[in-house]
Amino acid sequence: MTKKKMTPVLVTTSHRGVFFGYTNDYSGNTIMLKDARMCIYWSADVKGCFGLAATGPSSGCKVGPKADIQVRNVTAVALCSDDAVAAWEKAPWR
Repeated sequence: MTKKKMTPVLVTTSHRGVFFGYTNDYSGNTIMLKDARMCIYWSADVKGCFGLAATGPSSGCKVGPKADIQVRNVTAVALCSDDAVAAWEKAPWR
C-alpha cells in the first residue's frame, strides 16, 4: 500500500519513545510504521508530545532519519494534522 493511503500517526511507548510514521493499523500494543522518524528532543514551543501531532516539530527539535520499524509497548497513538506531517517530513535537527 502506498504512503498516501496510510494514516500519519504519532506513537508513544512505555520506554518514552516518541515516533512519527505511516500505518494501516494503529490498534494494538505493537504497530508497524513506514518511514518512521523518532523525535529525540522537542523544544518548549512545541507544547509537549501531542503538540508534535498537532503542529509537528519545530526548528528547535531533533528528529532522526526515516526507517521502517515495528513499535512495541505502545501507550498512545495520535492522528497527525496536515501541518504536523509537513513539519515531520522536514526532519529538523538543531
